[in-house]
Amino acid sequence: MAMKEPVNLTTALASFDEVYSPRIVARMNDYDVRIAHTEGEHVWHVHEDTDEFFLVLDGRFDVAIREADGTERTVVLHEGDTFVVPKGTEHKPSSPGGSILMFEPSGTSTTGDRHEGEIPGHVDSTTGHELG
Repeated sequence: MAMKEPVNLTTALASFDEVYSPRIVARMNDYDVRIAHTEGEHVWHVHEDTDEFFLVLDGRFDVAIREADGTERTVVLHEGDTFVVPKGTEHKPSSPGGSILMFEPSGTSTTGDRHEGEIPGHVDSTTGHELG
């Protein structure tokens, strides 16, 4: 995906309604820049070999983190906040509603290398969709 024209994130987000179904707005080196609408619970999952970067564009986005000792904590993010989930860390996003931007290596699955339980119907297990 060569960047021949700028991509307006507001316009891009308005072009689809599905939640947890990211659209690829740019590629840089071997990374995708993805945007997604968020609402409801995601699924506990882990990316064994990559960190995951989140930027909240709108609303609120929570990331529950499961520490190595099994304890859990929730990081609450608001518009303009960024957070990186370290590789190998189990996490479960949730949101009362909003939108996010993510940086992930191309081909990274939204439900990780492994996940816990059934994937909810509103969560798209994908490596991202082309915009448009």
